[in-house]
Amino acid sequence: MAASPYASALGRLNPEFPQFLPKETYPLLLATKDPNEFAKVLETTPYADDIARARSTHSDVSMVEVAINRTFVRRNRHAYEATPFAGRAVVAAYLGRWDIQNIEMILTAKVQGRGVTETEDHLVSSREIPAGLYAGAMNLDDFRILLSQPTLEAMVTSLVKYGYGTTILPFLEAFERTHNIFPIVRALDKEYYRTVLAQARFFQGDEWVVRGLVQSEVDGRNALLLLKGKDRNLSVDDVLSRFLDGGTMTSAQASDLYAARTVPELAERLAARFPSVAEGTAEYTTADSLTGYEVAIERDRATTELRRLRTYPLSLSVIFAYLIRNEVERSDLRRAVFGRLYGVPAERLTSLLVSPGL
Repeated sequence: MAASPYASALGRLNPEFPQFLPKETYPLLLATKDPNEFAKVLETTPYADDIARARSTHSDVSMVEVAINRTFVRRNRHAYEATPFAGRAVVAAYLGRWDIQNIEMILTAKVQGRGVTETEDHLVSSREIPAGLYAGAMNLDDFRILLSQPTLEAMVTSLVKYGYGTTILPFLEAFERTHNIFPIVRALDKEYYRTVLAQARFFQGDEWVVRGLVQSEVDGRNALLLLKGKDRNLSVDDVLSRFLDGGTMTSAQASDLYAARTVPELAERLAARFPSVAEGTAEYTTADSLTGYEVAIERDRATTELRRLRTYPLSLSVIFAYLIRNEVERSDLRRAVFGRLYGVPAERLTSLLVSPGL
């Protein structure tokens, strides 16, 4: 029997999983008083080198965020390089999400009048690694050029050569009238999911794991959309105009769910898809925040997807299990450091983390 092309990927990535932070590290991070103490805890972990590099150019929370992003990018590059040729197109399409996130952040910053330095610190990038993680089209210098453009129109024109401009151009005229950035952001998101799902068509036989992963992400985003709409008392038509296609939830099903009278009741209805989502009601009731729902959906997805992916180690699953762990850890660390910065109690933050339960 021929050896699986993913045997090498399994051999390269399996020893890397213990590098993700153990659950014992999170209480130490949440006990810190400020971002500098937070950084000192990270200096005892695999983040140490990137903390040291970031310390030379940044301070406080920016230093921590830059270090987190650099470690995140390097790990994603490692996963991409470990992927055999047959799976690289799928992984490349998936990792394009970080190009999209950076572009959306830059466009939004331009609309809000934020500066270059202020925005660059938050880019998912590394000093020595392209922001597109080798799989994307744009590197850090490209994003700096984009940030320096005088108008959003000039930024869109610059994006054409990277393949993103054609997605945005049809919405530019409407933006000039309304200054509403949302239709542009939604168009980029829709094109991203369309591209990934197209690349995850059944060719090698294992792409179905990626389709399931992406579909669950779309379902999660749509579930959160419904919760946000209900919280803001939007009409069902307004909410469905923002609905993302590509998941397993249909717009008709979403409309039925949205008939719930309150946010907690809607969360109960969503429990059929995300069993833990109603746990976010405590956060919603005490802090008037949807973050608890968002974290519960993220936790359900991570738990379910990792369990499924681990069942098929000699396939694309090993790559995506590693990528998910990396994404969840980055999300938790950012939530933790900004939570401490703004004085959120450690007990409350503990319930808003995903990684310790995986």
